[in-house]
Amino acid sequence: MASEPERYAQSAEQRAAASRGVAATVAAFVIWGLFPLYLKPITDVPATEVLGHRIGWCLLFVFAWLAWKGRIGEVRAALSERPVFLRLVGSSALISVNWGFYVWAVSNERVLEASLGYFIGPLVNVMLGVVMLGERLSPRQWISIGFAAAGVAWMTVAAGGLPWVSLLLAVSFAVYGMMRKTVAVGAVPGLAVETMLLAPFAVAWLLWLERQGVGAFGHDLPQVNALLVGTGLITALPLALFSTGARLIPYSMVGIIQYIGPTLQLLLGVFLYHEPFAGPRAIGFVLIWCGIAIFVGDNLRASRSGPPPP
Repeated sequence: MASEPERYAQSAEQRAAASRGVAATVAAFVIWGLFPLYLKPITDVPATEVLGHRIGWCLLFVFAWLAWKGRIGEVRAALSERPVFLRLVGSSALISVNWGFYVWAVSNERVLEASLGYFIGPLVNVMLGVVMLGERLSPRQWISIGFAAAGVAWMTVAAGGLPWVSLLLAVSFAVYGMMRKTVAVGAVPGLAVETMLLAPFAVAWLLWLERQGVGAFGHDLPQVNALLVGTGLITALPLALFSTGARLIPYSMVGIIQYIGPTLQLLLGVFLYHEPFAGPRAIGFVLIWCGIAIFVGDNLRASRSGPPPP
């Protein structure tokens, strides 16, 4: 048995690790939540061009980080395993859709719709678990999904059309997360493979824009060029922080912290960019928040009760 000093040292190490995990996870979601502030100065650059730069520069930053950590071998291993490689092909397509439409949403003054997508994303994850994995939901989870569905339905009827930007972001990221969850590869090496698969298309697109004389990079203000390069870093950094933090804290805590991101996006959309948030839209958000509150409360209750005894 461990002595009292040894147990105290282990406990102190666990608390320190948990603190680092919380700090890293919070930092990741704060960066994601404030991402519109980064994208707004380059809204004159077409979303597809920003996406091309985001993929290309992210590839460089991720491989530089992996080389520094001595983890390039994990990328080679992922490429050599056919099931892993095929799943990463699918996940790369999904994340490119998610990234592209997020940039488009910010550029077209739809930050609130983007935030809504990431609010309902965890509930979409739950529904995918039911449909794809045959998981069973608790009554409270069904109620939370019912509130979210009611909120989406209300906004659909009031606006005369589906909030398709929100649903596309939610579904693409939820399916992406499910695919990555079942792939035996780390978060950052997996991102390296995904961006490597997308890079030929991204680079070809950027070269075509340059050939046509309509590319922004190198022909715009220096700060715009710097921001385009930085899209790679601001894509890779929060993912590295998230993958670090998620290993050090319970996933139930990650599930609560993740709402920092869409909350910050919502605040930016309402108070900084003055997007309309009243009437039917506000009612729809309130219904969805009710569902999220029930969902988070149910997760907290389950995590505190712990696993059933053997």
